[in-house]
Amino acid sequence: MPPRPNPTARQVRLGAELRKLREAAGVSNREAAEFLNTSPTQVSHVEAGRFGISEERLRRLADLYACSDAQLVDVLVEMASDRGKGWWDEYRGVIRPRALDLAELEHHASYVRAFQVVHIPGVLQTEEHVRAASVFVGPDRPENEHEARVSFRMRRRERLESGMPYDAIIHEAALRMRVGGPKIARAQLEHLLQASERSNVTIRVIPFAADGFAGAGFPVQYVGGAVPQLDTVQIDTTHGAEFIDASAQLHRYRTRLERVDSAALPQDASLDLIRRIAQEL
Repeated sequence: MPPRPNPTARQVRLGAELRKLREAAGVSNREAAEFLNTSPTQVSHVEAGRFGISEERLRRLADLYACSDAQLVDVLVEMASDRGKGWWDEYRGVIRPRALDLAELEHHASYVRAFQVVHIPGVLQTEEHVRAASVFVGPDRPENEHEARVSFRMRRRERLESGMPYDAIIHEAALRMRVGGPKIARAQLEHLLQASERSNVTIRVIPFAADGFAGAGFPVQYVGGAVPQLDTVQIDTTHGAEFIDASAQLHRYRTRLERVDSAALPQDASLDLIRRIAQEL
């Protein structure tokens, strides 16, 4: 079987975690290959996400690497065994691959913490908001491409409906953006209020009047994995989503989100502010 030409972010992450375990154990690529009676190239392909790995081989490697974290090993086995296609695969070839990776990441998340300055978080956007933003960014796109983006975003929203804990902090600037005009913008704010009624959703706002708040760089989503070692930070850039999983960087973003959290209003005050902005439209 040839190597995967374009492994998904989840497949790449599995391989990266196996590489981390091997390097932490001081085992060389060649030693791992000899242990499995395969080639160093095969091990490299597995660690790059280009080849899959069986449960039996994965558990043998975990034993070789003296990994005593049984929960982590079980989750890695689950990742290796998860070879079925998700709903996001329906959009392959239409939606950017990194957006598909984000949908898969959210699908397997145990929780999400999001921070946005000038945009409403994607899973909290209405159909009309998504459509208006898509037309603004790509006015020459065919209509079916706009509709595919709307449909894809709505499917991502289903993760909230499944009960996944979702904590969003939104700057007041994003709430005052009149994406699509006053009517659509008002409906978007009303949707935020409705979403906040879900027991698993928390929405808080950083007002313009917040003392000392100086921004926090890129918008960020901190996505909790099945175990903390598999947490991921997703940031938005002009060329699409970027994923960060190095432990030092994860710590850095957790610290940054704690500072953002301290600048946000309590939820009741946040919802009052959203209502006032909606009434002004």
